[in-house]
Amino acid sequence: MTVQHTVRSYDSELEEVTNRVLSMGGIVEDQIRNAMQALVDGNRTLAQNVIDSDQRVDAHEREVDELVTRIVALRQPMAEDLRRIKTALKSASDLERMGDLAANVSKRTLIIEDTSRIPQREALRRLGAAVYNMTTDIMNAFRDGDADLAERVWRQDEFIDEMYSSVFLAILADMIADPKLIASGTQAHFIAKNIERIGDHATNIAEMVTYMILGQVPDRDRPKANSVIGVDGETADNGS
Repeated sequence: MTVQHTVRSYDSELEEVTNRVLSMGGIVEDQIRNAMQALVDGNRTLAQNVIDSDQRVDAHEREVDELVTRIVALRQPMAEDLRRIKTALKSASDLERMGDLAANVSKRTLIIEDTSRIPQREALRRLGAAVYNMTTDIMNAFRDGDADLAERVWRQDEFIDEMYSSVFLAILADMIADPKLIASGTQAHFIAKNIERIGDHATNIAEMVTYMILGQVPDRDRPKANSVIGVDGETADNGS
Protein backbone atom coordinates (compact mmCIF):
# COMPACT_ATOMS: atom_id res chain seq x y z
CA MET A 1 0.00 0.00 0.00
CA THR A 2 3.07 2.29 0.20
CA VAL A 3 3.12 5.03 -2.44
CA GLN A 4 6.47 5.85 -4.08
CA HIS A 5 7.18 9.58 -4.39
CA THR A 6 9.38 11.48 -6.79
CA VAL A 7 11.21 13.06 -3.84
CA ARG A 8 13.06 10.16 -2.23
CA SER A 9 13.64 12.08 1.00
CA TYR A 10 9.86 12.24 1.46
CA ASP A 11 9.64 8.45 1.36
CA SER A 12 12.47 8.29 3.88
CA GLU A 13 10.65 10.67 6.19
CA LEU A 14 7.43 8.64 6.04
CA GLU A 15 9.39 5.46 6.65
CA GLU A 16 11.11 7.04 9.65
CA VAL A 17 7.75 7.89 11.21
CA THR A 18 6.55 4.31 10.73
CA ASN A 19 9.76 2.85 12.13
CA ARG A 20 9.64 5.14 15.15
CA VAL A 21 6.09 4.02 15.98
CA LEU A 22 7.08 0.36 15.54
CA SER A 23 10.08 0.85 17.83
CA MET A 24 7.82 2.53 20.37
CA GLY A 25 5.40 -0.39 20.12
CA GLY A 26 8.21 -2.84 20.78
CA ILE A 27 9.15 -1.05 23.99
CA VAL A 28 5.52 -1.02 25.14
CA GLU A 29 5.17 -4.73 24.36
CA ASP A 30 8.19 -5.38 26.58
CA GLN A 31 6.70 -3.18 29.30
CA ILE A 32 3.43 -5.11 29.33
CA ARG A 33 5.12 -8.52 29.32
CA ASN A 34 7.63 -7.56 32.00
CA ALA A 35 5.02 -5.84 34.18
CA MET A 36 2.97 -9.03 34.27
CA GLN A 37 6.04 -11.18 34.86
CA ALA A 38 7.12 -8.92 37.73
CA LEU A 39 3.65 -9.19 39.26
CA VAL A 40 3.49 -12.98 39.03
CA ASP A 41 7.06 -13.55 40.24
CA GLY A 42 7.19 -10.71 42.76
CA ASN A 43 10.27 -9.44 40.92
CA ARG A 44 10.76 -5.93 42.24
CA THR A 45 13.82 -5.24 40.09
CA LEU A 46 11.91 -6.10 36.93
CA ALA A 47 8.99 -3.95 38.07
CA GLN A 48 11.32 -0.99 38.54
CA ASN A 49 12.79 -1.59 35.08
CA VAL A 50 9.29 -1.31 33.60
CA ILE A 51 8.79 2.01 35.37
CA ASP A 52 12.18 3.32 34.24
CA SER A 53 11.62 2.34 30.60
CA ASP A 54 8.59 4.63 30.41
CA GLN A 55 10.96 7.54 29.73
CA ARG A 56 12.00 5.87 26.47
CA VAL A 57 8.37 5.62 25.38
CA ASP A 58 7.81 9.29 26.14
CA ALA A 59 10.90 10.23 24.13
CA HIS A 60 9.68 8.22 21.15
CA GLU A 61 6.30 9.95 21.25
CA ARG A 62 7.98 13.35 21.16
CA GLU A 63 10.08 12.27 18.20
CA VAL A 64 7.01 11.04 16.29
CA ASP A 65 5.25 14.33 16.99
CA GLU A 66 8.24 16.32 15.72
CA LEU A 67 8.59 14.19 12.59
CA VAL A 68 4.90 14.45 11.74
CA THR A 69 4.87 18.20 12.34
CA ARG A 70 7.80 18.65 9.99
CA ILE A 71 6.25 16.49 7.27
CA VAL A 72 2.94 18.35 7.43
CA ALA A 73 4.69 21.71 7.26
CA LEU A 74 7.07 20.87 4.43
CA ARG A 75 5.27 18.22 2.36
CA GLN A 76 1.57 19.00 2.80
CA PRO A 77 0.64 15.30 2.53
CA MET A 78 -2.59 14.25 0.86
CA ALA A 79 -4.88 11.20 0.82
CA GLU A 80 -3.04 7.99 1.77
CA ASP A 81 0.03 9.79 3.08
CA LEU A 82 -2.09 11.99 5.31
CA ARG A 83 -3.93 8.97 6.71
CA ARG A 84 -0.61 7.27 7.33
CA ILE A 85 0.88 10.09 9.38
CA LYS A 86 -2.38 10.76 11.23
CA THR A 87 -2.46 7.09 12.20
CA ALA A 88 1.16 7.22 13.32
CA LEU A 89 0.54 10.31 15.45
CA LYS A 90 -2.59 8.91 17.11
CA SER A 91 -1.02 5.48 17.60
CA ALA A 92 2.00 7.05 19.28
CA SER A 93 -0.32 8.86 21.68
CA ASP A 94 -2.12 5.62 22.54
CA LEU A 95 1.15 3.75 22.93
CA GLU A 96 2.37 6.43 25.34
CA ARG A 97 -0.72 5.87 27.49
CA MET A 98 -0.24 2.10 27.28
CA GLY A 99 3.31 2.54 28.54
CA ASP A 100 2.06 4.68 31.41
CA LEU A 101 -0.49 2.03 32.33
CA ALA A 102 2.08 -0.77 32.24
CA ALA A 103 4.30 1.34 34.50
CA ASN A 104 1.35 1.83 36.83
CA VAL A 105 0.90 -1.94 37.06
CA SER A 106 4.51 -2.17 38.23
CA LYS A 107 4.05 0.70 40.67
CA ARG A 108 1.15 -1.23 42.22
CA THR A 109 3.30 -4.36 42.29
CA LEU A 110 5.92 -2.52 44.35
CA ILE A 111 3.26 -1.45 46.84
CA ILE A 112 2.20 -5.05 47.52
CA GLU A 113 4.42 -6.60 50.20
CA ASP A 114 3.84 -10.22 49.14
CA THR A 115 2.58 -10.71 45.58
CA SER A 116 2.11 -14.43 46.23
CA ARG A 117 -0.87 -13.39 48.36
CA ILE A 118 -2.51 -11.18 45.76
CA PRO A 119 -6.07 -12.32 45.01
CA GLN A 120 -6.67 -13.87 41.58
CA ARG A 121 -3.04 -13.60 40.55
CA GLU A 122 -3.44 -16.25 37.84
CA ALA A 123 -6.56 -14.55 36.47
CA LEU A 124 -4.64 -11.28 36.33
CA ARG A 125 -1.85 -13.06 34.46
CA ARG A 126 -4.34 -14.37 31.89
CA LEU A 127 -5.86 -10.90 31.45
CA GLY A 128 -2.40 -9.43 30.96
CA ALA A 129 -1.47 -12.13 28.44
CA ALA A 130 -4.61 -11.42 26.41
CA VAL A 131 -3.87 -7.70 26.32
CA TYR A 132 -0.22 -8.35 25.45
CA ASN A 133 -1.34 -10.47 22.49
CA MET A 134 -3.68 -7.67 21.38
CA THR A 135 -0.77 -5.26 21.47
CA THR A 136 1.58 -7.44 19.44
CA ASP A 137 -1.18 -8.15 16.92
CA ILE A 138 -2.07 -4.51 16.37
CA MET A 139 1.57 -3.52 15.93
CA ASN A 140 1.89 -6.28 13.33
CA ALA A 141 -1.26 -4.97 11.62
CA PHE A 142 0.21 -1.45 11.61
CA ARG A 143 3.51 -2.70 10.17
CA ASP A 144 1.95 -4.93 7.49
CA GLY A 145 -1.11 -2.84 6.60
CA ASP A 146 -3.32 -5.78 7.59
CA ALA A 147 -6.93 -4.62 7.87
CA ASP A 148 -8.21 -8.11 8.73
CA LEU A 149 -5.87 -8.39 11.70
CA ALA A 150 -6.82 -4.89 12.84
CA GLU A 151 -10.47 -5.96 12.69
CA ARG A 152 -9.76 -9.02 14.85
CA VAL A 153 -8.01 -6.87 17.45
CA TRP A 154 -10.94 -4.44 17.40
CA ARG A 155 -13.37 -7.29 18.07
CA GLN A 156 -11.35 -8.51 21.07
CA ASP A 157 -12.31 -5.44 23.11
CA GLU A 158 -15.52 -7.09 24.29
CA PHE A 159 -13.63 -10.23 25.35
CA ILE A 160 -11.19 -8.14 27.39
CA ASP A 161 -14.09 -6.31 29.06
CA GLU A 162 -15.67 -9.64 30.00
CA MET A 163 -12.38 -10.92 31.42
CA TYR A 164 -11.95 -7.73 33.44
CA SER A 165 -15.47 -7.96 34.85
CA SER A 166 -14.88 -11.57 35.89
CA VAL A 167 -11.54 -10.76 37.54
CA PHE A 168 -12.98 -7.71 39.32
CA LEU A 169 -15.81 -9.72 40.86
CA ALA A 170 -13.54 -12.63 41.80
CA ILE A 171 -11.13 -10.30 43.60
CA LEU A 172 -14.02 -8.67 45.41
CA ALA A 173 -15.32 -12.08 46.52
CA ASP A 174 -11.87 -13.03 47.84
CA MET A 175 -11.65 -9.79 49.81
CA ILE A 176 -15.06 -10.38 51.37
CA ALA A 177 -14.14 -13.95 52.28
CA ASP A 178 -10.79 -12.97 53.80
CA PRO A 179 -10.43 -9.38 55.09
CA LYS A 180 -6.65 -9.88 55.26
CA LEU A 181 -6.68 -9.63 51.48
CA ILE A 182 -8.28 -6.19 51.40
CA ALA A 183 -5.00 -4.28 51.04
CA SER A 184 -3.56 -6.45 48.26
CA GLY A 185 -7.01 -6.88 46.73
CA THR A 186 -7.41 -3.13 46.39
CA GLN A 187 -4.14 -2.97 44.49
CA ALA A 188 -5.24 -5.96 42.40
CA HIS A 189 -8.40 -4.07 41.40
CA PHE A 190 -6.32 -1.13 40.19
CA ILE A 191 -3.96 -3.48 38.34
CA ALA A 192 -6.88 -5.18 36.59
CA LYS A 193 -8.30 -1.83 35.51
CA ASN A 194 -4.93 -0.65 34.22
CA ILE A 195 -4.62 -3.82 32.13
CA GLU A 196 -8.15 -3.39 30.76
CA ARG A 197 -7.34 0.20 29.82
CA ILE A 198 -4.28 -0.97 27.88
CA GLY A 199 -6.68 -3.09 25.85
CA ASP A 200 -8.86 -0.04 25.20
CA HIS A 201 -5.89 1.85 23.78
CA ALA A 202 -4.90 -1.14 21.61
CA THR A 203 -8.46 -1.04 20.25
CA ASN A 204 -8.06 2.67 19.52
CA ILE A 205 -4.99 1.85 17.44
CA ALA A 206 -6.95 -0.87 15.64
CA GLU A 207 -9.51 1.74 14.59
CA MET A 208 -6.77 4.04 13.29
CA VAL A 209 -5.04 1.23 11.39
CA THR A 210 -8.36 0.42 9.73
CA TYR A 211 -8.67 4.10 8.82
CA MET A 212 -5.13 4.14 7.44
CA ILE A 213 -5.76 1.16 5.18
CA LEU A 214 -9.41 1.54 4.18
CA GLY A 215 -9.95 5.26 4.62
CA GLN A 216 -12.65 4.79 7.25
CA VAL A 217 -13.02 3.58 10.82
CA PRO A 218 -15.30 0.61 11.64
CA ASP A 219 -18.83 1.74 10.78
CA ARG A 220 -20.42 0.27 13.89
CA ASP A 221 -20.22 0.74 17.63
CA ARG A 222 -17.24 -0.77 19.39
CA PRO A 223 -18.25 -4.12 20.95
CA LYS A 224 -18.42 -3.66 24.72
CA ALA A 225 -19.37 -6.02 27.50
CA ASN A 226 -21.38 -4.84 30.49
CA SER A 227 -19.01 -2.81 32.65
CA VAL A 228 -18.41 -3.36 36.34
CA ILE A 229 -18.83 -0.35 38.59
CA GLY A 230 -15.95 -0.17 41.00
CA VAL A 231 -12.61 1.23 39.88
CA ASP A 232 -12.70 4.50 38.01
CA GLY A 233 -10.60 4.44 34.85
CA GLU A 234 -8.92 7.78 35.41
CA THR A 235 -8.09 6.91 39.01
CA ALA A 236 -6.59 3.62 37.88
CA ASP A 237 -4.46 5.48 35.36
CA ASN A 238 -2.87 7.64 38.02
CA GLY A 239 -1.08 4.81 39.78
CA SER A 240 -1.64 6.40 43.18
